[in-house]
Amino acid sequence: MRWNQLGSISLASRREGEEVSIMKTRFRDRTHAGKELANQLTIYANRSDAIVLGLPRGGVPVAYEVAKALNLPLDICLVRKLGVPGHKELAMGAIASGGVRVLNYDVISWLAIADKALEHIADRELRELQRRDRAYRGDRPQPEVCDRTIILVDDGLATGATMRAAIAVLQKQQPKELVVAVPVAPLAGCKTLETEVDKVVCLSNPEPFYAIGLWYKNFAQTTDEQVRNLLAKQLATAS
Repeated sequence: MRWNQLGSISLASRREGEEVSIMKTRFRDRTHAGKELANQLTIYANRSDAIVLGLPRGGVPVAYEVAKALNLPLDICLVRKLGVPGHKELAMGAIASGGVRVLNYDVISWLAIADKALEHIADRELRELQRRDRAYRGDRPQPEVCDRTIILVDDGLATGATMRAAIAVLQKQQPKELVVAVPVAPLAGCKTLETEVDKVVCLSNPEPFYAIGLWYKNFAQTTDEQVRNLLAKQLATAS
């Protein structure tokens, strides 16, 4: 793993009366992050057995730049984070197609989240997952994963629950090699994923981490339309 000097940010917080100032690197936006990430994945360029899969929505602009730079096909791996009631950005797990569910039992136990609340959120996110599959993929078939090299891309890792759900889906399909590639993540999260996949490529491991969006100057939400356009654009290029 390598630290890229991509810009700087100064964070100030008070802990027991002491001001802590932290200087860390920052990406301009997801496009910039994807281009930088592609530079670390050049060994996969032009390989007929490789495909780039982005995690919608935010992972798709990053994955698009990787696929474009490496001359590889682009598709998506749909998963949905299960957010804590009242704090949806905090993941207590994730679901994916095929009935895959990954739960963070530490968070669930710590916040005493009831089974009924968990199931309500899981049902809601399943409906959204199915909607996105129709919206993004349309009539296109699912990508072939068996015996292929899969480069799984997101815009960053926080708890890792969403990525682990995606990994679980893909491992069931027996890829030849599974590579996780992200611009930014906590070092501990990368170390955990290294036990589950063949390779983890991460450009920056800032500590303390706080949140993914903090390490981007522009972290505007990616829209459904942007996802569809990027998928169609790369499909047209590969045709």
